[in-house]
Amino acid sequence: MWDHLFINANLATMAPRSEVDSALGIIRGGALAIAGDRIAWVGPGSALPAPAEKLARQVEDLAGAWILPGLIDCHTHLVFAGNRAREFELRLKGAGYEEIARTGGGIRATVEATRRASEEELVAASLPRLDALRAEGVTTVEIKSGYGLELDSECRMLRAAGKLGELRPVRIRRTFLGAHALPPDDGVDRHAYITQVCEEMIPVVAAAGLADAVDAFLERIAFAPAEVARVLAAARAHGLAVHLHADQLSDGGGAALAARYHALSADHLEHADAAGIAAMAEVGTVAVLLPGAYYFLGENQKPPLAAMRRTGVTIALASDCNPGSSPLLSPLIVLNMGCCLFGLSVEEALSGMTIHAAQALGLAAEIGTLEVGKAADLSIWSIAEPVELCYWIGLSPLRASWHAGRRAWPGAE
Repeated sequence: MWDHLFINANLATMAPRSEVDSALGIIRGGALAIAGDRIAWVGPGSALPAPAEKLARQVEDLAGAWILPGLIDCHTHLVFAGNRAREFELRLKGAGYEEIARTGGGIRATVEATRRASEEELVAASLPRLDALRAEGVTTVEIKSGYGLELDSECRMLRAAGKLGELRPVRIRRTFLGAHALPPDDGVDRHAYITQVCEEMIPVVAAAGLADAVDAFLERIAFAPAEVARVLAAARAHGLAVHLHADQLSDGGGAALAARYHALSADHLEHADAAGIAAMAEVGTVAVLLPGAYYFLGENQKPPLAAMRRTGVTIALASDCNPGSSPLLSPLIVLNMGCCLFGLSVEEALSGMTIHAAQALGLAAEIGTLEVGKAADLSIWSIAEPVELCYWIGLSPLRASWHAGRRAWPGAE
């Protein structure tokens, strides 16, 4: 007998099949069953093998509400101390991202605050941010380090990220981002720091099981292609997957470099060239678009969406929640921005925060669609059609979310 059965539901399975009516995998008048932490049955309610009350211990009539996979935020910097609201004021007065970074602001300002924070303080500061994502249907969050820039602080950030997954019913993926910026310490040697990242930090992080992947920031204000290549090679050598902050402010060849190392994703990509996009498509590297940073920084170079569609690159969306360039904690606004700023279709946007985001994290076999055998990570919405998740600004019609077969939101936090 199943543990829980939803009936009279509309489903956007995100798994297109011949018997459903769109690329969203829509099943109207559907049912979905949970057994343990897995989806045990999904399909039209008329196809249930017996009366609902004989099939499950608990039966819930959704009266036409919609079930989607739990949303996935596949690129965040959720763990940090302090904020950079003052820099926001400076930007309003005309200062640019690179100008602020060169004068000691930007990432480096957050490094100083984060280094001073204890693990407990980092957890306490990050929990409200995590809860904001959960309140809009997120059941999986990727969290990067990168505001410590020395071994102890980086490990503390990663431990804090793991603790968030213990305190809340949510799936956490951790990414080590030691190559985020040069440390703000006097006399830092670039070559020596990259060597430390590759030969000291990555081995320790990998051995301690503190991260699932490694990321790096390839940009004029961060690290050069040769330096990033060393980091990605070291990650691979220690059995860790890789991501890459690529081609955000300029074309640094990041898309092609990500493809060369078979990165799970290359993220940002506003300035990526056609050859790099084609290389990503060939190896299956996911393009993670981050409209929050594009919006907040006032950029005007959009990601090359036409090239992505032409080559068949998989497109994901994420919040890029961070204190400097995307203080964004609403996945629903991310969906709206993806459509309104970048020109994504509703299907592309919703896929970008479900199945394609799962692919960007290497989790497509586990989450991202409503299919038998997958984790029972669900979001349930009081909407008439899925387009409303991309349409409304400032309204969350979330009714409930489930993680690993248990109700995750609302709950006693």
